[in-house]
Amino acid sequence: MADEQVGEKLIPVKVGSLRDLARIAASIVTLGQPAYLVRFPGKDGGKVYGIIAVLRDYYKLYGLPMLYYYVDSGNELGDGSYLLVKLDDQGEHIEVSHATRPGWVAIPIINLAEKPSFFPEEV
Repeated sequence: MADEQVGEKLIPVKVGSLRDLARIAASIVTLGQPAYLVRFPGKDGGKVYGIIAVLRDYYKLYGLPMLYYYVDSGNELGDGSYLLVKLDDQGEHIEVSHATRPGWVAIPIINLAEKPSFFPEEV
């Protein structure tokens, strides 16, 4: 694939868990950049959670657009509006919630009616 073609598409990266996706989003937010997750119906009836990020200065390109995503195939995460992340002396805490909480990093979840057309087919 030529460099020009690579830069024109989102590169899908499926993460192993919602915790992994939460760490990516929280690291973006704590560095002062705005971030949000999108949620849309998946192919097999589950829900896809994703975040678009740019892998900066990828070889000769200005950046490589990445779609990090997680599939909740059993719809176990519910329909909350925020992904909450907190680190303390007892470890890492991650949950989907309908409201924010003091002391937690709150990442908004935006519901999409369907998968955007510019997302890769395999997502």
